Amino acid sequence: MHVEASAPDHGLEKVSEHGMTRRLGGRWARVFAALALAFSAYQLIVAAFHPFSSLVTRSFHVGFLLALTFLLYPSFRHEAKLSRVPARDAILAAGAFSLCAYQWLFEGELIQRAGDPTLPDLMVGTALIILVFEAARRILGLALPILCAAFILYGLFGHLLPAAIAHRGYTFAQIVDQLAFGTEGIFGIPTLVSATYIFLFILFGAFLEHAGMIHLFNSIALGFVGHTRGGAAKVSVLSSGLMGTISGSGVANVLTTGQFTIPLMKKFGYSGVFAGAVEATSSMGGQIMPPVMGAVAFIMAENLNVPYAEIVKAAVIPACLYYATAFWMVHLEAGKKRLLGLPKEQCPNPWRALREQWHLVLPLAALVWMLFAGYTPMYAGMTGLSLTAILILAAAVAARISSVAFRYVFWLAVGLAASTLVKWGIYPVLAVIVALVALAFSVKGGRHTLHRLKHALVDGARQALPVGVACAIVGTLIGILTLTGAASSFAGYILQIGEKSLFLSLLLTMLVCLILGMGIPTIPNYIITSAIAAPALLKLGVPLIVSHMFVFYFGIMADLTPPVALAAFAAASISKESPLKTGLKAVQIAIAGFVVPYMAVYDHALMLQGDPSPFAVAYVVFKALVAIVLWGAAAIGHLFGALAGWRRLWAAIAASLLVVALPVTDELGFALAAALLASEAWRARRQRSGMAS
Repeated sequence: MHVEASAPDHGLEKVSEHGMTRRLGGRWARVFAALALAFSAYQLIVAAFHPFSSLVTRSFHVGFLLALTFLLYPSFRHEAKLSRVPARDAILAAGAFSLCAYQWLFEGELIQRAGDPTLPDLMVGTALIILVFEAARRILGLALPILCAAFILYGLFGHLLPAAIAHRGYTFAQIVDQLAFGTEGIFGIPTLVSATYIFLFILFGAFLEHAGMIHLFNSIALGFVGHTRGGAAKVSVLSSGLMGTISGSGVANVLTTGQFTIPLMKKFGYSGVFAGAVEATSSMGGQIMPPVMGAVAFIMAENLNVPYAEIVKAAVIPACLYYATAFWMVHLEAGKKRLLGLPKEQCPNPWRALREQWHLVLPLAALVWMLFAGYTPMYAGMTGLSLTAILILAAAVAARISSVAFRYVFWLAVGLAASTLVKWGIYPVLAVIVALVALAFSVKGGRHTLHRLKHALVDGARQALPVGVACAIVGTLIGILTLTGAASSFAGYILQIGEKSLFLSLLLTMLVCLILGMGIPTIPNYIITSAIAAPALLKLGVPLIVSHMFVFYFGIMADLTPPVALAAFAAASISKESPLKTGLKAVQIAIAGFVVPYMAVYDHALMLQGDPSPFAVAYVVFKALVAIVLWGAAAIGHLFGALAGWRRLWAAIAASLLVVALPVTDELGFALAAALLASEAWRARRQRSGMAS
C-alpha cells in the first residue's frame, strides 16, 4: 500500500480557527465570491500602482474586511448553519464599507480640520469603531474586544483614577478623532502593514496551496523521514515546518497538515495526545519560520524601521533550534516506545517529487532572494505572487505536452523567462499573466486552471479577514496608549524590577505575553506587548530586535499553553483527545520555544545581533543544541535507554546551567552533560553486551 501525500481535506468543521462561518450557498455564495475577488483585485492594484493616499488605502482595506466579515461570520453560533445572509448583516456590510469610504470622499476636509471633528465626523467615527468591535467579536471572540474596550474606557475616564495611573483627561471627541481618523488608531501601522505586505503574502500562500505545494511538502517529508524510527511523527514536524514557510497561521497549519499527519501518527503507535501535541507544536513553529513568519515580521520591520532581512536574520537560528527540539522529542519518544517508521516502499520518492514539481519552488526561492537582495516586501510579494500565477497558468499548457523531456524544457523556459521578467519590473510580468490567461481559454483544461486561480483569490481574501480585523481593532488600543502615554507607566514598572534583576523583568514580560495570549491571536498579542514591554527591555540593555523577538516568541507560545491553547484545541479535535492534555504535552515538546528567547537575551549571538564572530555564533548554537538534547532526555525520560528519575533531574539541571549565562555556569553545564552522556553510553553498551552474551 502506497502512502499518498495528498493535500488534506479542508472541510474540517469541528474546530475553526476564528469563529464559526456560514455555509453560504446560491446567490449569497456568488455575492461573497464577487466581493472577495474585488478585495483581492483592489489589493493587487494597490500593490502594483499605488492609486490612493496611504490613509485612503487603509480605509478601503478595512471596509472590505468589515463587509466580508459581516457576510461570512454570523452574530451567534446558531446562525452558522444558514446558507444565506440575514438582512441586518447585509445592511451592516454595506454600511461598514460606506463608512470607510468616508475617508476617501472627504479626505481634504478631514486633513484641514484634523483634531477638530465635526458632528458628522463624530457620528461616522463612532459607528466605525462599533462596527470594528462587532466584527472582531464575531471573528476573534470576546477576549480582544473586551481588552480594547477596557483601554477605551481608560481613555475616557482614566483621569478619575488614582494619580499613579491617571492621565490628564480627554474628551469623547478627542478619543474618536484619535481612533477613527488618525494614523495611530484603527488606521494605524498594523492596518497599514495588513493593507500592504500581509495581504500579499497571505494571497501568495493561498496561490501556492492551490498550485499543489502542500502535496509537494508532504511528499518530501514522507520520502526523507517517513521510513526512519518514529517516522510518522517526523513527517509531521518536517511537513509543518515546510508549510510554515508559506503560511501565516499556526492553527490553520494544524487544520490542514494535521488531518494527514495525526491519523498517520496514531496508526503507527503514537498516543493521540502525543500526536496532537506534535502537530500543534510543529504548526505553531511556522510563525517563526522565515520568510513569512506569521506576518509579524513585516509589522516588526515597520515598527522598528529596520530592513525585513534583519528580522529574518535574527529569526533563522532560533527557528531551526525550535524544529530541532521537536524532531529530537519525537525521536526520543519513538525510541522509548520502540516505534518503527513506515515501510520504505510505501513512502514516495522525494527526489522524484522534486523533479516533477520543482517549478513550485521557484516563487518561494525568488521571494527569499528578492527580500534579501533589498527589494521592498511589497514588490517581492507582488512578484512572487505573479510568478505563482504564471506557473499555475503554465501548468495548463504543460499538461498537454506528452513528452517528459519537452515538458522539462518547457518548465525550464518558463522559469528562465519569469526570472528575466522580474528584473524588468512588474509590468512585463503582468503582461505575461494576461497573455497566459487568454491562452488558457483555448487550451483544454485551461478553464479549470482559471477556476483554480479564482478560488485562490477568494481563499486569500477569506484567510486575510482574521489578521486584518485583528490589526484594525488592536489599533484602538495602540491609539489610547499613544494618546495617554499609559505604556510608559508599565515600562517604568518593568524598569524598576530590572534594576534588581533582569531575569525577573523577563519573567514578568513572559507572563504578560502568555496571559494576553489566552484568546488573543499572535499578531495583536505581539503588537500590544511590543508597545508596552519591549521598550522597557531595550532600556535594560536588551538589543532592539531581541527585545521584540522575546515578546513575539511568547505570544506564539500562548497558543500552546493551557488553559486557552488554540493550536492544541485544533489538534485535539482531529486526534479525539483532551485539549488540556494535548496542550500540556505540547508545552513539553516545545520547550525550546520557552528557553531560546532567554538564551538570546543573555547571548545576542544566537540572533546574530551585535556583529558576532563565527566562533561566537558556533559556540552558542552548540550550547543550545546540547541543552536541547538534555531537555529532551529530561522531558521524555529516555536517551540511549530509559532514564531513572534522578538522571532526568541531572539532565534538567545541566540544561538549565547552559541556559543561564553566568560565570562558570557553562563550564558546569558542559561537565554535567558530558558526565551524563558518558554514563548513559557506558550503561547502554553494557546492556547490549549482556543481551549479546
